[in-house]
Amino acid sequence: MRTDATISGSFYSPHEVRKMGNVIIILILALLFFLGVRRIYRTIRYGGSCCSSSGGLDKKVRVSDHNKANYPFSYKLRVDGMVCAGCARKVENALNSGDGMWAKVDLEHKEVHVLTKKEMSRNDFSQLLKGTPYTLMEMF
Repeated sequence: MRTDATISGSFYSPHEVRKMGNVIIILILALLFFLGVRRIYRTIRYGGSCCSSSGGLDKKVRVSDHNKANYPFSYKLRVDGMVCAGCARKVENALNSGDGMWAKVDLEHKEVHVLTKKEMSRNDFSQLLKGTPYTLMEMF
């Protein structure tokens, strides 16, 4: 019985086949190492956003009126689904796009502090978040 392996019509000894197998495993490990280092680099550079495929955060929607005295109503919202800076930016953008609103996310507590120029209902906030994957859990 012959113990040689045939690859592409040539005969290789079992020792050579093992060497080629080791080379292939080393190449796969090197590729995985490279992909891991690249992932860590992007996480450090772009803030570790789980929901931004391009690597960067969405452009921030700026509030035009920064005078807190012009916002007589204050709300605190508990929003489910926020896990990273990208999530926080999406929620802030959704709320800041509303007229007369100024929102700031507290990611650690999964809360959003919102100042508004007019009285708002839970349904109003839910409608603003409707186009996002986040859910308004509580309003207080």
